[in-house]
Amino acid sequence: MSSVADRISLLRAKMAEVGADWYFCTSDDFHGSEYVADYYKVREYYTGFTGENAFLLLNKDVAKMWTDGRFFIQAERELEGSGVDLMRMAEKGVPTIGEFLRANFKAGETLNFDGRALKTALGQELSKIVEKIGGHISCDTDIAGDLWENRPALPSSKIFILSEEVTGEGVSSKLKRIREKMEEYGTKAHFLTSLDDIMWITNLRADDIECNPVALSYMYITLNDAVLFLQDSEATAEVKEYLASFGISVKKYEDVFEFIGNVTPDGDVLLDLNKANYLSFLTFSKKVNVVDAPNPSTLMKAVKNETEIRRLKEAYIEDSVCVSKFQYWLKKNIGKIEITELTAADYIDNLRKNVEGFIELSFPTISGYGPNAAMMHYSATPESYSVVKPEGMLLIDSGGQYMKGTTDVTRTFACGPVTDEMKLHYSKTASGMLALADAKFLYGCTGKNVDILARLPLWELGIDYKCGTGHGVGYILNVHEGPHNIRWRFAQGATEAVLEEGMIVSDEPGVYVGGSHGIRIENIILCKKDVENEDGQFMRFEHLTFAPLDKDLLDKKYLSEKDVERINAYHKDVYEKTASYFEGEELEWLKEACAPM
Repeated sequence: MSSVADRISLLRAKMAEVGADWYFCTSDDFHGSEYVADYYKVREYYTGFTGENAFLLLNKDVAKMWTDGRFFIQAERELEGSGVDLMRMAEKGVPTIGEFLRANFKAGETLNFDGRALKTALGQELSKIVEKIGGHISCDTDIAGDLWENRPALPSSKIFILSEEVTGEGVSSKLKRIREKMEEYGTKAHFLTSLDDIMWITNLRADDIECNPVALSYMYITLNDAVLFLQDSEATAEVKEYLASFGISVKKYEDVFEFIGNVTPDGDVLLDLNKANYLSFLTFSKKVNVVDAPNPSTLMKAVKNETEIRRLKEAYIEDSVCVSKFQYWLKKNIGKIEITELTAADYIDNLRKNVEGFIELSFPTISGYGPNAAMMHYSATPESYSVVKPEGMLLIDSGGQYMKGTTDVTRTFACGPVTDEMKLHYSKTASGMLALADAKFLYGCTGKNVDILARLPLWELGIDYKCGTGHGVGYILNVHEGPHNIRWRFAQGATEAVLEEGMIVSDEPGVYVGGSHGIRIENIILCKKDVENEDGQFMRFEHLTFAPLDKDLLDKKYLSEKDVERINAYHKDVYEKTASYFEGEELEWLKEACAPM
């Protein structure tokens, strides 16, 4: 197998052949998905970096890769010896991609990228920079992908249809609401490339991307009809008949750019430029006015309906029981049998697989022991993993896809003796998580307004975590969902959405000390209305996750009276909601784990 350096050398030769002075590549597929099928992992192929979020920029002399703080430690290790330089995003003194291009790109040069694998907003930014300098953009070829030796095939799976009993709303209703928003925007057509939006609209699910129950697809909606682009292997007679009942015709996935190149909308086209790929934007913008606005479906699916909330509550209790049973198993067996990061992940994964309605994991389980847990998205492999010793801490971030919903939860466990610093960090992380979950706030607040509640106990120690505090979670869909999230700083162009009743969001502060330990505590919380009075509509959160915190890591000297009150109240709820799933020794353990401090 060729090395990263060899692959870059071949790519540089191809660039010279086609007249491309620079090449740019994201981690995206053609749909802006967070997790992508192997076919789309072009950036990974040319860097060797396996994290989800990174950008490669190279010319004949330099190769630079940008990634965010979640992946710094991992990227340092995986880029070593590759000839690719790590650019730490948002760190002092590190230029952004745009700043680097402005400083190094020369008039007359050409920047090449695959316009299908780049979100429009970023494509526009790069084009503006290049054109201002006097350069050129080439984005209708996939020169890097074409060079990929033994490139994996496009994934193809069986599509399944969710009944209205499961979704709480039918396709006709969803299309009606979307068309009403289209008319509000003054648009006659709407083109979608984001898979979770398309799956939500059609009430279809599949397995084209690991852990994300989606089918590779595009969708074109007018005020009167709609077209869904699917792979032939997935467009069965049953699926076609089902879609036809809602006025949706089916065309081939690979024909989408020919279709949008030939179709002539009778008015403006709605495109979400933060989601739609750049080539689709260019194709439409050459002939019609493009209205940039969020996909109406994005907010609609983020606000869960009564059916979804009821089923999600059941899913989270059953999923939380898996986490608690894992904690019992770990505490009982650590030091008695060999436990590794891999076998720990296998154990909790198998607990989930035995839950009725289980489909698949919602993401590959993160199992990090000791210093490995300091890497936020660490991944143990059969070639590289740690044995869990009866000391220190183990972090498990995991979740499942069930017919009742999508789950995500993180717990950090003491495996034996721990340092006082670990107890301090864990106690303050728990304090922040529960403070945010206990918040009362006025309607109109976004995640930016409440983020400080989770961060404050850590900021007071001079500690920060290099990521947001919370993300939305899909319903039998992507584990990370917008438009809402909880963070104190938003990148330019990023969505800052009002927290609406019916939204669910993660609450996951943490501490990451390189070379020592990592801690994350994650609950999923539901946004609800609270009292309304002359000062306005107040909002609050409700826990969906009910698994004990580890009292072996909580120390009252680092907790306020309010912290202890919240911990005890939460553990009371954990016991009341989950005790019926336990018996014998496990039930006795749960009683002790949830007993008041």
